[in-house]
Amino acid sequence: MSDLFLFDQKIREENSVKLIAGFDEAGRGPLAGPISCAVCVLRPNFDSEMINDSKKLTDKKRREIFNTIIENSLFYHVELVPVEIIDEINILNADLLGMDKCLSLAREKVHVDYLISDYLNIKSDLPLLSIAKGDATSLSVAAASILAKVTRDDFMLSLDKRYPEYEFKKNKGYGTKKHLEAIKSFGYLEGIHRKTFEPIRSIIEKEEDIKLF
Repeated sequence: MSDLFLFDQKIREENSVKLIAGFDEAGRGPLAGPISCAVCVLRPNFDSEMINDSKKLTDKKRREIFNTIIENSLFYHVELVPVEIIDEINILNADLLGMDKCLSLAREKVHVDYLISDYLNIKSDLPLLSIAKGDATSLSVAAASILAKVTRDDFMLSLDKRYPEYEFKKNKGYGTKKHLEAIKSFGYLEGIHRKTFEPIRSIIEKEEDIKLF
């Protein structure tokens, strides 16, 4: 049995619960694209050594285990919170909004007993364990991290087909050197780049200053 599975089992035994909802997100740091929030309620007897923190897995490994996670979930959901919302309420609140939607849907479909999140205090009347590096500790959180990451990556791949000059296929919206160079050369994309994130914010402020003269 994997260490991540044993961690969840210990939570079940110590708290006399059965169904654990694991929460995680992908895309808090990029300059472009949505934040991807995921919930995953795995079957209590399901385990896999392939599941780990999504950041520790290659893209190939994440995709190999993606469908297996879905097949062994009593419920899962991935919520993509758009850039407009991120800019309006900030990235942390956008994350919480996405997780709240995930939790609401999960509780409609299954009888969730316990929540584990990757260092994010979700508002709920259910017992919650919020731990740093939860995606490397809990099987449920790790599964959610993979669902969130693959779903967001696929979204960025679709953007790459429309805007190949920004190389979203490679950078997934993060501020790489080539991505920053593309923004300088072609400008930022409305509804895709986060206007409240640097250096986009500085570019916008500079444009507004120019308009005043």
